[in-house]
Amino acid sequence: MALYRQLVQTIVANSEDVGRSFAEEARKIHYNEAPERAIRGEATPDECDELREEGIQILNLPVAKEEH
Repeated sequence: MALYRQLVQTIVANSEDVGRSFAEEARKIHYNEAPERAIRGEATPDECDELREEGIQILNLPVAKEEH
């Protein structure tokens, strides 16, 4: 779990959070309508499927629950 948390922290530190606009922004980047950069955000399962069908590579990372 510690390695997973480290991975997520690295992704967060090196990407732009586009929130719920993830699918839209991923398309803009893919079709050269926006600057290429690492992004992260939220997308529905259907949006993820559509992005993959368009040839846009994405990675789904589940949010780890906080340990107390």
